[in-house]
Amino acid sequence: MPQLLIDDLRIEVVRKNIRSLRLTVYAPDGRVRVAAPLRTADAAIHAFVSARRAWIRKHQEQFAAREQPAELEYVSGETHFYQGQPYELRVHETAAGPLRVKLLEDGFLDLFAPAGSTREQREKALHSWYRARLKEQLPALAARWEPVVGKQAAEWGIKLMRTRWGTCSIRARRIWLNLELIKQPPHCLDYVVVHELVHLHERLHNARFWGLMDQFMPDWQVAKQALRSVHLKPCG
Repeated sequence: MPQLLIDDLRIEVVRKNIRSLRLTVYAPDGRVRVAAPLRTADAAIHAFVSARRAWIRKHQEQFAAREQPAELEYVSGETHFYQGQPYELRVHETAAGPLRVKLLEDGFLDLFAPAGSTREQREKALHSWYRARLKEQLPALAARWEPVVGKQAAEWGIKLMRTRWGTCSIRARRIWLNLELIKQPPHCLDYVVVHELVHLHERLHNARFWGLMDQFMPDWQVAKQALRSVHLKPCG
């Protein structure tokens, strides 16, 4: 990808068939990308970035200050989260058979795995369990929020994403949710669902977009702030 060095900032530049310049700072490393209309001169990009230098630095500092999550080994005693609540993982060795997961109300998350199973196998089993739980919740989420927002997605999907909590393909009306959302409090999942549905009204994050967010989910900023404090580092 083409890059510009503006002062001490390395900027990724992608030219697209769009009308205006867009700036994004990505977690976790604070890399900067500018999306620019096809015929935009480098000098115009330079001026655009320079005018927003303080904003860029602020977000890079926020990302750098986030606590780095511990590397998970999927062994007994680790803390794993589900819907914002911590659970202690207990790995139970079995003679054979598929790996399975069971959530207990007393604060334990039990993983049944054959003796000699690898970290990757245990991770895959837990991710499959997380995916199934989030998939179960999607119909109710759509039924709750689509009438409020006044837009309906044609398709919902789940995948691990390194930099985003959700994405929306406006033309296809397809919304993807980050699997990591199942670990966050339910109001965070609601926020991302509403956020992506609002993109079916307004593609850009402009005043109209945030005004619609205020209308449909007045407390959206609480959830957004909570998600900003999370270091996204999906595995697998």
